[in-house]
Amino acid sequence: MTAGNPLSGAVLLRAFEQSHEAILISDRNNRVIAVNPAFTALTGYTLDEISGQDPKFLASGRVSSDFYTDMWQTLSEQDFWEGEIWDKRKDGSIYPKWLAISIIRDDRGAVRNYVASFTDITASKEAADRLAHLAYHDPLTELPNRLAFELHLSQALRVAQREDRQLALMLIDLDNFKNINDTLGHHFGDALLQRVAARLRECVRSSDLVARLGGDEFVVVLPEISSPRTATRVAEKINRQLAEPTQIEEHLLYATPSIGISLYPGDGDDAGTLLRNADAAMYHAKNSGRNNHQFYAAQMNEAASERLQFESALRQAISNLSPAASDFVLHFQPQIHAASGRVIGLEALLRWTHPTLGPVSPNRFIGIAEETGLIQPIGDWVIWEACRHLSAMKARGINNVRMAINVSAHQLRSDSLISLIHGAMACYDLTPSELELEVTETTAMQNPEATRGILDRLAAMGIKLAIDDFGTGYSSLAYLKHLPIHRLKLDRSFVKDLEEDANDAAICAATIALGHNLGLELVAEGVETDLQREFLSRLGCDVLQGFFYSRALPFEEALAYIQAS
Repeated sequence: MTAGNPLSGAVLLRAFEQSHEAILISDRNNRVIAVNPAFTALTGYTLDEISGQDPKFLASGRVSSDFYTDMWQTLSEQDFWEGEIWDKRKDGSIYPKWLAISIIRDDRGAVRNYVASFTDITASKEAADRLAHLAYHDPLTELPNRLAFELHLSQALRVAQREDRQLALMLIDLDNFKNINDTLGHHFGDALLQRVAARLRECVRSSDLVARLGGDEFVVVLPEISSPRTATRVAEKINRQLAEPTQIEEHLLYATPSIGISLYPGDGDDAGTLLRNADAAMYHAKNSGRNNHQFYAAQMNEAASERLQFESALRQAISNLSPAASDFVLHFQPQIHAASGRVIGLEALLRWTHPTLGPVSPNRFIGIAEETGLIQPIGDWVIWEACRHLSAMKARGINNVRMAINVSAHQLRSDSLISLIHGAMACYDLTPSELELEVTETTAMQNPEATRGILDRLAAMGIKLAIDDFGTGYSSLAYLKHLPIHRLKLDRSFVKDLEEDANDAAICAATIALGHNLGLELVAEGVETDLQREFLSRLGCDVLQGFFYSRALPFEEALAYIQAS
């Protein structure tokens, strides 16, 4: 002990014995002289069994000699090393641990002791592996997702170009799938998608890729074909397989495919062109009676023409934006405080009814709006309208209900977002704490530094911030914890199956615990059953939202719901 050191030997011994980290102390020759109870609990070895031994008896055999060489080199130069390593317990089981080693030297600088402390990181590695899997796989079907598809296709195109090969891209859309969802519900639709995914995998080689892009849209990449006939044979097999009825519970369901095929290099030499042309071919297959496959041809640009007409209709609707007369309107879905059952917030959701097309699903027009940049004026209108409705709600005597508004990536990149929100709040006499802005996980990761800057400014204003669709993107938790967010919104894809899928239940539990450890509120979307409500409430989820409570409602109905609750 050094003079003036307030720590007695008894205190240090108590800390050594009660530490939750395993601690091993060896002498200058690296022979074990002391271990604590946590070491024995983790490895199974007592001091009597290993005293005087070199700690290398813990080696798992899974670590290279170069690794140990680098570790000892760092120790000799810096007197400290830490990192991940695989070791072996007394019972022979191998596990990953986080290890820190320090060298204790005497007054002359000679090594006196080595002190190693470590913890079992099996659970955290499993969680990290699960999150990594989620980043590249669709949680419903376990197929590769869009991100994985794009990476695979880019690599396959590079190989095809280098080796002068042909490649086929097949875009598959299920015919009339929406009718199944609308009439029987998402439970049956999801079960059908899982069966379709399994059948698609059976139709291709192990070297081919099957991915789910979203909804009922799948893609197959055949990275090496001898001729277009190879793609024809695979498409015919897929048509036959998917045309077979699928029995789900008491229902016999049919999901025939419309398949569009584009070929490298004839139909395009980059991923974007091939996908667009396969999409055009797929629409041609639908227009040709469905349940068939079509190759891309120049005349299929008719589909692109239809899209342009749809975009034109969207632009026309935007030109007529006004509170009094607009094809757009906001509906509001209540957010319920889980503990008290009180409505504490409303999420503003955009709806579009076209004069001739009728009601248009947000899934159909939001994507086009984002691709064309039209989401910017639409998003700005939503902010103004949401603030106007919030002001009207307060004038009707309803207070302490926060308005949640979705913000797009385009808006986050706009310099006008801050001034727009300032203006809307001033116009309708609102305080920042009455607003919540929701940003999707994927949007938050598109331009991390710029996103953090704008979110910091919004948080400094006092506006609440939420990460929407958490769990579906590919974000870094290390990055998310540095964002000034207040809420995580657990995506509905995990909530809807938690009663039947142990993995989804575990993900929900882990995400809620993670969010609370980071000081965040957790909001669960897509709550549709009392069992889901009870499960999420028991885990401590703060806020619940979904059809179990209410669908998104027109303004007057939303007010009536709040007043009745």
